[in-house]
Amino acid sequence: MITDALVAKARKIKLVVTDIDGVWTDAKMYYGPEGEIMKSFSTYDGMAVYLLDKAGIPTAIITGENSKAVAARAAKLNIKDVFLGIHDKLKVLETLLESYKLKPEEVAYIGDDINDYEVIQVAGLTASPSSSPAFHILKPDILLQRVGGDGAFREFADIILASQQ
Repeated sequence: MITDALVAKARKIKLVVTDIDGVWTDAKMYYGPEGEIMKSFSTYDGMAVYLLDKAGIPTAIITGENSKAVAARAAKLNIKDVFLGIHDKLKVLETLLESYKLKPEEVAYIGDDINDYEVIQVAGLTASPSSSPAFHILKPDILLQRVGGDGAFREFADIILASQQ
């Protein structure tokens, strides 16, 4: 349920930062003899990037995986801030805050697992897909209805955009 307090938080958002695996994907990784060969992305999430950008809200990616598939998806969506193979996501978030001259309450973050914990404690508005195995640890502001890989990022973006209209 989206409360008035969550709407107030969402109105402040000027940057959306996202994890990838388990958020934009179903958390499955497909490997062949030469390494990772495929990830599945929802077009709903791609449209969310477009809608956020149209509203003047950039999207940034911070992921622990160093994935060519993620780099290709980000390039297709014209996402400039893409950080792959990151183990200290909070340090990258701090860099983004400085770069965009933002306060933590002006940043939204969506993640699904324990490596997102520190960032979720700092960002102004937070969410996890309903498929998150660590929701009880992360305690984000919003547990989304959609699962990772099936438009969870879009659902989060829609909440932010609706709050700002």
